[in-house]
Amino acid sequence: MTESGLSSAPATPPRRDLCGAMHVHRRLLNESMTYRAQRARIENRALQYETGRRSSIRRGVLTIPVVVHVVHNPDNPEQNIDDEQIRSQFTVLNQDFRAANPDVSQVPDVWKPLVADTQVEFQLASEDPLGRPTSGIVRVETDQEGFDTDDAVKSANSGGADPWPSDQYLNMWVCQLVGGLLGYAQFPGGPPQTDGVVILHSAFGTTGTAAFPFDGGRTAVHEIGHWLDLFHIWGDDDGACSNDDRVADTPNQADHNLGAPAFPHVTCNNGPNGDMFMNYMDYVDDRAMFLFTKGQSERMNACLEGTRASFIVARHGAAVPAGKPAAAAASAGAGGGNGGKSAHDGEVERLLNDSERLTIEVLSEIRDALGLVTGRSRT
Repeated sequence: MTESGLSSAPATPPRRDLCGAMHVHRRLLNESMTYRAQRARIENRALQYETGRRSSIRRGVLTIPVVVHVVHNPDNPEQNIDDEQIRSQFTVLNQDFRAANPDVSQVPDVWKPLVADTQVEFQLASEDPLGRPTSGIVRVETDQEGFDTDDAVKSANSGGADPWPSDQYLNMWVCQLVGGLLGYAQFPGGPPQTDGVVILHSAFGTTGTAAFPFDGGRTAVHEIGHWLDLFHIWGDDDGACSNDDRVADTPNQADHNLGAPAFPHVTCNNGPNGDMFMNYMDYVDDRAMFLFTKGQSERMNACLEGTRASFIVARHGAAVPAGKPAAAAASAGAGGGNGGKSAHDGEVERLLNDSERLTIEVLSEIRDALGLVTGRSRT
């Protein structure tokens, strides 16, 4: 795509190394004390899962309801992608997150034992926030030629579409992006009004406007990986080999990979097997990425049982009524009809307690920050 958004057939395909998730992450770290505090807690929780001090309580497949906001300029009708293209993206998501993708067989033998079924699936929402039937697809016209990582696409006031409650739905915005961006996501812990993922329409799904080499639906897989707290596999340290993705079973590598590399590709003294460039969190072409690892799946569990626990609570505590927080709804329905509690109820209650504790801590951080601004301290 050109930056003007007027061409649907770019001569030079956009580069996945312009995924904007880290731009958003660093901006929020600079702007928000609350986000910094939240991220510290999220990393501490993830470390507990990685080191075995805490284990996942999740059982069975978690299905996350999704709303797709198609934000399109009428002057460029190709941006208004059809329902078939949207459905094709969900086929890819549910294959890739369940390790049921046909090309998983191309994972090198040395890493096949690490391939993870994350036990996460995605479906278009069947009810809107008011409990009314919905297709899960919202179409909004815009006069904007394209969007960047400033989150303008996430607000009607700036030419985009307002999100649905982000504790109940994964919000996905599909639109024209500028500067070669394929997509970006907000890591857990950020503002709820901008929570979700944004995808270039020509890198979404496998039909319609989806364009080679990003026509395999893997941009959304990559960005939802960020939404579930996965970092880029090389650690975003510009080739220094000093940082990693905070997952033990993904080899440290120098930088992102592009195209479709040949195995092995050795960097950062990570031989003989080299980079796990076929991981969804690298930048290779869609046809060259095949797996999440067990370590990445455990990090997702830490996220789903922590910051994003509302999705588990909503599933096991019955549907969340419109306008009612997921935690409150689950609290009301946690006990059985006989007044007793099953072991599973206890697990859900633990998630609720963790969520309430994190909320209290964040509110405390906000009060402290306000005290610093006004010259007062909390007693």
